[in-house]
Amino acid sequence: MFDIVLYEPEIPPNTGNIMRLCANSGCSLHLIEPLGFELDEKKVRRAGLDYIDLSIVTRWSNLAEYQQTRQPNTMYGFTTKAKRIYSAATLTAGDALLFGPETRGLPDEVLQSLGESKQLRIPMLESSRSINLSNAVAIVCYEGLRQLNFATLN
Repeated sequence: MFDIVLYEPEIPPNTGNIMRLCANSGCSLHLIEPLGFELDEKKVRRAGLDYIDLSIVTRWSNLAEYQQTRQPNTMYGFTTKAKRIYSAATLTAGDALLFGPETRGLPDEVLQSLGESKQLRIPMLESSRSINLSNAVAIVCYEGLRQLNFATLN
């Protein structure tokens, strides 16, 4: 399915919620260090509940290591700065969905390396700053699953 890639996540409950999403959707979770917390923190465990053992979670020392090892079909980066809406992309199994840290988003150099066509955004009110990370991941993940007709789910 999809690789959900969190670049330097900072808030434990968000990562726990995303672990649970991955366990229920068949996606794998990839965490790019440094993390703003320890994976065994109570807040991560509480949010992930018993799904932590059911999800595939891999830690990577940097984004390049992830890319070289996993070699995703296409990597999409999500940012409020993108011109293109997430639903305009055709997502395929083996794609990577890359999300930045909660307080600052993906760095400009990461976004530039993806190219403008691989930068996507979730529409929201102009006065809004951002959508919660775990909610954003769920929105995009299930759009991708919808595009694949939920083929791997029952």
